[in-house]
Amino acid sequence: MTTSTVKGSNGLPQPYSYIGGVIFSRTVIIALLNSSGVEGRIRRYKWEVKNEYKAPDCFRKLVLTINGQTPGPTIRVRQNDTVIVQVTNNLFTENLAIHWHGIRQIGTPWFDGTEGVTQCPVLPGTTFTYQFVVDRPGTYLYHAHYGMQREAGLYGSIIVGLPEGEAEPFTYDYDRNIILNDWYHNTTTDQAVGLASVPFQWIGEPQSLLIHGRGRFNCSGLPVPSSDPGLCNASYSDCSPYRIIVVPGKTYRLRISSLTSLSALSFQIEGHNLTVVEADGHLVEPFVVQNLFIYSGETYSVLVTADQDPTRNYWITSNIVSRLAPNTPPGLGVFVYYPNHLRRSPPTIPPAAPMWNNSRPRMEQSQAIKARQGYIITPPAVSDRVIVLLNTQNEINGRRRWSVNNVSITHPKTPYLIALKENLTDAFDQNPPPNGYDDANYNIFIVQPNKNGTSSNGIYRLDFNTTVDLILQNANTMNRNNSETHPWHLHGHDFWVLGYGEGKFDKFNDPGKYNLVNPIMKNTVPVHPYGWTALRFRADNPGAWAFHCHIESHFFMGMGVVFAEGIEKVGKLPASIMGCGQTQGLYRP
Repeated sequence: MTTSTVKGSNGLPQPYSYIGGVIFSRTVIIALLNSSGVEGRIRRYKWEVKNEYKAPDCFRKLVLTINGQTPGPTIRVRQNDTVIVQVTNNLFTENLAIHWHGIRQIGTPWFDGTEGVTQCPVLPGTTFTYQFVVDRPGTYLYHAHYGMQREAGLYGSIIVGLPEGEAEPFTYDYDRNIILNDWYHNTTTDQAVGLASVPFQWIGEPQSLLIHGRGRFNCSGLPVPSSDPGLCNASYSDCSPYRIIVVPGKTYRLRISSLTSLSALSFQIEGHNLTVVEADGHLVEPFVVQNLFIYSGETYSVLVTADQDPTRNYWITSNIVSRLAPNTPPGLGVFVYYPNHLRRSPPTIPPAAPMWNNSRPRMEQSQAIKARQGYIITPPAVSDRVIVLLNTQNEINGRRRWSVNNVSITHPKTPYLIALKENLTDAFDQNPPPNGYDDANYNIFIVQPNKNGTSSNGIYRLDFNTTVDLILQNANTMNRNNSETHPWHLHGHDFWVLGYGEGKFDKFNDPGKYNLVNPIMKNTVPVHPYGWTALRFRADNPGAWAFHCHIESHFFMGMGVVFAEGIEKVGKLPASIMGCGQTQGLYRP
C-alpha cells in the first residue's frame, strides 16, 4: 500500500460531486473543503483474488483468498480518505464483484460492487479498480457480491478512523477487529445447484463457526471417512484457535462483525462485560451485555476491560441462535492475559450458549440500541411513502424461492444502474413490485399456499429526496411453526430504526409507537421471527441500490428488492463497469 496527501479535497474521483441535491464541480468542492480545513489521503491497495487450499476449521478445501489471506487484509483509513483498490481476478473460471458494505458511495454509485445492480462482473484474468471516499468514521466490511462467493472466504474489515486530532466520546487503550463467520465444507456451487434443483435441496447447517477465520471441526465426525489423511487434520496451523493477547487493567475496543452465510450468533468473552458503543458506524448510548447478539452484515464496537484474574486465560465463544443446529460446535477463541502462555487453555469449560429458540433477549437487545446523546441525527417527523415488505417463501415452477410480497427477484443481464442511466427500457421489467400485501387476510402464523407467487426483475422507483418508510414483516415459511430471522441490508444509505414489534404490524396503531427521539441509524437490521421492523430513510443518494436479506442462500433464492432514485443526477458512468448484457455496445473498454 502507498499513500499520498490530497489537501483541500474529499478525494472524489469524478469531476462532479453531489451534495444536498446539487451537482458541484470539483473546483467548487475543493473551495468548500478548503474553507473547512478538511484533509484526506489517497490509500492504494493491490489485491489478487484466487483459489487456494486452506483448512480454517481443519478440513481442507478450496477457498477464495485476497493476497493469500482469508479473511482478507484489513483496510485502515481515516474519514475523508480516498480508497483505491485494484483487484485482479485470478479465479480462472469465476466472475467476481466486491461490495464495500456500509460505505454509502456518495458520488460513486458505480463502485458499490453489486453485480447485476451497479456493475458487470469482473471477468477471470482481468483487473478492475474501485475508487471511493470513506465519508464517515466507524466499522465497515467488504465482501464478494457475486453468486454465493462471500461464504467461500472473500471478505474483510474496513476500519475508518476520525481525522487527526479528533477523538470518540469514550476511551480505550487498544483497538482490535474480529469477524465472525459460519463455515461449510461443500462448495458454493454445490449449494447453489441444490437450492435451484427440483426437488429442493437445502444447504443444511454449517459444519463450523469461525472466529476471525479460525475454527475447529472434529475430524472424526466426517460423515464418510476419508483415506486421505490430509483432508481433515487437527494439526493444521490454519485451525489453531484465534487468540487475543490483553494486558491486565487495559481497555480494548473490539470491533465485532458478522459475515455469516446463514447463522445468527451470540458472542461472549467468559467472565467479562461488553459495553456496546457503536453499531454500523453510528455511536450508541452505551449499554452492557454478557452476550452480544449479532446478525449477518452487522458491525458493533464493544469495550471490554481486562479486569479479571490475570493468572488464567478465558474463553471467547460464538454460538448459533435462532436456528436449531445441534451438530455445529461453538466457535472458540482465547482471551489471553499477558504474560500467560499463548497455548494455555482456560481452566473452565466454555460458557453455556443462550437458548437458541428464546427470541426475547434478542428482541430486547434490538430495542436497547439507541443513538448516543450528543450524536443524535433526528429523523423526519413523517414519511412521504410507506412500503410494506412481507418476508415469506413460495414455489415457482416447482422451485422453492424466498420472496418479498410474493415476488422473487431475478437480476437482469444488464445492471440496473446502467440500464436506468442509458434508458434501456427493455433491459428489465418496467412494472414495479407491489407496495404491500393483503395484510387484512394474510395469516402470518401458518403455512400459506402463496399461489400468486411470481418472479420479476422490476424495481421500486423513489422520488428523489423524499422520505421512505420500510416495514419488514416476517411470517411463517413453508414449514409448519417456523419463522426465520432475516438480517436486511440497505446499500447506499443508512436508515433510522424506528421500532420492532411482535406479530403483525398494525398500520393504524404501531406508527404511533415509533421512536422519533433517539433512533439509531444502521445499514443492517434483523426482522425477528413472526415480528416486524420499521425503518425510515431519505432517498437522497442518486443511484440504484440493493436492499436484501444478508443470508447468502436467501438472497440467492430471491429475497431482495432494488431502489432507484435521482438517476438523472448520476454522473457519466465509467467504461470499466460495462461489458455484459446490453452494455457491450455502449462503450469500448
